[in-house]
Amino acid sequence: MVNCGLLTPRNEPVPLKSIEVDLQVKGHVATVSSTLHYVNEEENPLEAVFVFPMPAEVALCHFSAKIGDQEIVAKVQEKEKAREEYDDAIASGDQAFLLEESEDSADVFRLSVGSLPPRQSAAVTFIYVTELSVQADHALRFCLPAVLNPRYSPTATTSGIASEVTSTPAGVPYTLSLTAHVTSPNPITKVESKCPLEPLTFLNADHTNAKVSLCAGHMFDRDVELFLYYQNPHQPTAIVEAGESTAQPGSLMGDPVVMLSLYPEFPEALMSSVSSCGEFLFVMDRSGSMQCPMHNGKDAQTRIESARDTLLLLLKSLPLGCYFNIYSFGSHYDSFFPKSVEYTQETMDQAVKRVKEMDANMGGTEILQPLQHIYSQQCIPNHPRQLFMFTDGEVWNNKDILALVRNNSDSHRHV
Repeated sequence: MVNCGLLTPRNEPVPLKSIEVDLQVKGHVATVSSTLHYVNEEENPLEAVFVFPMPAEVALCHFSAKIGDQEIVAKVQEKEKAREEYDDAIASGDQAFLLEESEDSADVFRLSVGSLPPRQSAAVTFIYVTELSVQADHALRFCLPAVLNPRYSPTATTSGIASEVTSTPAGVPYTLSLTAHVTSPNPITKVESKCPLEPLTFLNADHTNAKVSLCAGHMFDRDVELFLYYQNPHQPTAIVEAGESTAQPGSLMGDPVVMLSLYPEFPEALMSSVSSCGEFLFVMDRSGSMQCPMHNGKDAQTRIESARDTLLLLLKSLPLGCYFNIYSFGSHYDSFFPKSVEYTQETMDQAVKRVKEMDANMGGTEILQPLQHIYSQQCIPNHPRQLFMFTDGEVWNNKDILALVRNNSDSHRHV
């Protein structure tokens, strides 16, 4: 493993000076524009490489890199042709950029920035679109990860781009500036965060357009979470986006599009009738990386401690009469019970005792095998199966895992 971010040929990080993030939220969807500013502090030019992961649920729609006054915007090409053009440009002494996706993990990208002159600055900009998750209190959650997680590579696979991603070092030498512009058909009531925010500013009288920023000088040593609250969250909404003026009329980008958001509210009587039904399977990552702290702050919990506390809370909240089981995995996997058992005071007490003894001592991060085992087990009639995964997500073979989950999504609900 090597460092993440912008790297020299010796796998040493090019100093990151600052990060600027512009967040545009429309209803339940966010467009995130991040610009990372670097400086080559060496006396010689270097061929830099930028390695970064993207969350699996986002869509990358823009990538560009700027050195001095020259900016190059990425475009899609056949892989071998793009590699040839990049090599030719570098051999000729020209500046060039090459963005590649990992063959094993679709959410890990590698950008070959090319020749970075001494004392020269470089700015890397990427824009992606993501859906905001709905919380139990009806808030919409946006998360900007602070850590580029290391990826565990199963021994059967070969090394590749994904193996180059590792954690940010303790002690963050750069700052983050973030401004969020929020637009909603329904009035915005508040925006909350554990990070210090400037006061929320409403930009119109009906409070459907607002702006909020992180306080100046924020040290990016932990994830930044924003929680957005709208009035009448269950009311269906529609947002229209005009087509691009430069695109051909009648094309995908040239025509206007409509986004319809539905967040239904189910009657309490209906919810109570199904509350005692279900099979709940909890899958706990106990690999060595779960011993890492949640963030670089003082007195931070380890990942395994945080996951253990969450699992205990969920375990004690299950309804009587349901079924449950708990799996642990690392380089191998095991389960508390041979098959799911009925949730009673006795089985809960047994499980709580064993959860408290869990530690991050099971080696690597082999998620695929326990999932294959779970999906091979017959579901319990009239008890819909729900699968809860506790992991730091530091795996290489994401494509195989996501394909397996997708193939079983009709019979399993995944959380």
